[in-house]
Amino acid sequence: MIILQENAPVKTKDMLIGALLRVPAEAIQRRIISELNAAGFTALSMAHMALFRYPGPDGVRPGVLAERAGMSKQAMNRLLGSLEELGYLARSDSPDEGRARIVRFTKRGHAAYAKAIEVLRDIEREWCAELGPKDFSRLKELLGRVWESPLVR
Repeated sequence: MIILQENAPVKTKDMLIGALLRVPAEAIQRRIISELNAAGFTALSMAHMALFRYPGPDGVRPGVLAERAGMSKQAMNRLLGSLEELGYLARSDSPDEGRARIVRFTKRGHAAYAKAIEVLRDIEREWCAELGPKDFSRLKELLGRVWESPLVR
């Protein structure tokens, strides 16, 4: 049972799919940021997760990243600028697209992304232990089916 408002308990069986997916996803993102910060990848915040989530920004144009994250190009460029100032990525001219720019991880960015993957693997092991291997495998299978379906396009 989860309490969303004071004196208003909500049974998880009554929750809609959006909350059932969002709450664990946000917990995962908070954990990744916390562990990245603890590992010395400082100043990263939840906002940066728009760029650190699969498949990552390496070699991608800012406009594509903005579309993936569901934000304006201007907001994405501010986010990219912040990560550029922190030394996690660099923007450069695309070698085959004229004036187009692409985003590349720096050495520090690649290290942070690798650490995020490591944290995700730890989370998967913990969830597998909590749910049991069979149920965890089924959860991933079902989410994979949703991922590949037209439901998320």
